[in-house]
Amino acid sequence: MKPVSTWLNEYGESHQHELNIKIHTICVPLIMLSLVALLSTIPFYLPFLESYNLNHWGFALIIFVTVYYFLLSIPFFVGMIPIAILLILCTNWLSKLPFPLWQSSLTIFVFAWIGQFYGHKVEGKKPSFFKDIQFLLIGPLWILSKLYRRFKISYS
Repeated sequence: MKPVSTWLNEYGESHQHELNIKIHTICVPLIMLSLVALLSTIPFYLPFLESYNLNHWGFALIIFVTVYYFLLSIPFFVGMIPIAILLILCTNWLSKLPFPLWQSSLTIFVFAWIGQFYGHKVEGKKPSFFKDIQFLLIGPLWILSKLYRRFKISYS
């Protein structure tokens, strides 16, 4: 497995333009939220999760992704835990809106991806995930890495 710094450097190569960076800073978290929320509409049953309202595939995605982050970088894994909690809380909030959760999730997903592709058009470079699908999981870490650098937190 490549070191997290290599992943982040490769991802950063196609994310240099200031507007593209701003778009990604907004759209990547929205895509994360939309995926968790959309998958939360597909239930599965584990009795110990029932009382926490986590018997859905959105929670399974969070577990899978956080394990991947643990393998890449323990500091990023720790940083993603509050983000994962926030994703669950936002999903629960979205589910209380007066329209179906799948509709709001899909709408957020589509508009966020339109934003992403617009950002890459401005950048003049293809999205990184065209090179390697794992870059879809690196985008959130790339945003988190900017926060870590700002506060001088090591993530290697």
